[in-house]
Amino acid sequence: MRPKHTRKNKALALGRMKAGKMNNTEKAYAERLKLLKCAGEILWYKFEGIKFRLADNTFYTPDFAVLAADGVMEIHEVKGYWMDDAKVKIKVAASLYPFRFLAVKKKSKKSGGGWSVECF
Repeated sequence: MRPKHTRKNKALALGRMKAGKMNNTEKAYAERLKLLKCAGEILWYKFEGIKFRLADNTFYTPDFAVLAADGVMEIHEVKGYWMDDAKVKIKVAASLYPFRFLAVKKKSKKSGGGWSVECF
């Protein structure tokens, strides 16, 4: 018997993007960051620009490093949906490093679109 194909299973089957390549959600968020930079709300951003060591042989590369207009360095992790391991990594990184860590999730069009943000 074949497993039932769901949207989530199909997405997981595709695997991760190669390092340095953005998925569609990350591309959409990069456009948002571009607009925020033009508006003066952020000064700089870089995709996969920082890599954090969490423990021996355990690393975390967030989606975006962002320098806010107030001079605070922010780490933005962009997700369509969250897997448990990703949430654990951002929480551990937030406990170890002196940056503002934000989890950014794309809202569905049904929910009004845009982005929801959670701080760690």
